[in-house]
Amino acid sequence: MMRRRTTLLTGCTALVLALGVTACGGGPVSAGGGDKALSGQTITVAGVWTGTEQKNFQKVLDAFTEKTGAKTTFVSTGDNVSTVVGSKIEGGNAPDVVMVPQVGVLQQFAKNDWLKPLSKTAQQSVDANFAPVWKNYGSVDDTLYGLYFKAAHKSTVWYSPDALAQAGVEPPKSYDDLLKAGQTVSDSGLAAFSVAGQDGWTLTDWFENVYLSQAGPEKYDALAAHKLKWTDASVVEALTTLGKLFKDKQLIAGGQKGALNTDFPGSVEKVFGPKPEAGMVYEGDFVAGVAKDQFGRKIGEDANFFPFPAVGGGKAPVVSGGDAAVVLKDGKNQKAGMALLEYLATPEAAAVWAQAGGFLSPNRNVDLASYGDDVARATAKSLVAAGDSDSVRFDMSDQAPAAFGGTKGAGEWKLLQDFLRDPSDPKGTAAKLEAAAAKAYEGQG
Repeated sequence: MMRRRTTLLTGCTALVLALGVTACGGGPVSAGGGDKALSGQTITVAGVWTGTEQKNFQKVLDAFTEKTGAKTTFVSTGDNVSTVVGSKIEGGNAPDVVMVPQVGVLQQFAKNDWLKPLSKTAQQSVDANFAPVWKNYGSVDDTLYGLYFKAAHKSTVWYSPDALAQAGVEPPKSYDDLLKAGQTVSDSGLAAFSVAGQDGWTLTDWFENVYLSQAGPEKYDALAAHKLKWTDASVVEALTTLGKLFKDKQLIAGGQKGALNTDFPGSVEKVFGPKPEAGMVYEGDFVAGVAKDQFGRKIGEDANFFPFPAVGGGKAPVVSGGDAAVVLKDGKNQKAGMALLEYLATPEAAAVWAQAGGFLSPNRNVDLASYGDDVARATAKSLVAAGDSDSVRFDMSDQAPAAFGGTKGAGEWKLLQDFLRDPSDPKGTAAKLEAAAAKAYEGQG
């Protein structure tokens, strides 16, 4: 099981937020300067996707081939995109295009001088089709290198409607109400939450949603860039808020020990599997895919969701992840690679995967009718709306150096696992997080 959100999107997606947006269809945009203009050329594309996701992305690549005549070859890198791409560049076998799943990796590639800036055509499409926030995440030092083709929505809490109905509780609107509802569910004989503490990334997602809502987007941005220290009072406050849940052994299936022995798929199984142990599980829209594909749940009926609730006086958070397409300078076919990016920037390209399922696009001009079901349409609509209102924020740990935000058994992952094990000292945990972050950001240069 891949560690990151966007690599887990395997089925229906869902989210409804109180955000309004009008999505309009966009007409086809020519890629590569005309019909069959790239006949005889081959483009190598590298990315993390395997299985269903790789097959669905291949449909997009096939549509590009049909349009331009260019052939494509997809190479799956596994999770460690940076290492694999670096070794291919050193070996003189660089791919033309890479689908980069982390902002921090995109920034690393740019600082290594591996990337070509987006063409004027691609930049115009980004300006026309995407909210500025997505352009910002694809840019380094005001130069646009990355085109965000695929996104994930990470502010959803999934629940068993039967479990909540039996406890007599409604989906909560605030974090305090979430804990109260959880207590009621626990009192009815089923643990409130299944927590995937064995996977450190899930704990970073818990923290990020609490922090974005409680501290606000400005501090979130500052902390993500390490312009704000992790010892800041806002971090201690967010950890304290999260600790209210983590320290309550009645609320978590198996208590802290059980959570630390539960990985992400296992956390979904504890709610939607054959022997439920909990009523709710927090993670992104990709929970729906696991519930549907592995446990046969019908999304919207026996597996449902509510938005991650607002914390304190803040707004409900919208945290996202995503995969950005970039063109490598060392690729053998840079011109055709850039033509592919120009195509990926269009609503037409996104609609291909949207129809296949397991996909969200941050492209505001993708016709919502392209999505195969109502829950996917609702999720896509809310993600686009959050981008337009500048309220969406990219996964914070994905923006950090991997040594801090993306390494098993180290940095933020390990320290939040330690905090789950013993949440009694938020201030001490904040100090350890700051020490680890300072070392990682200093090492990044």
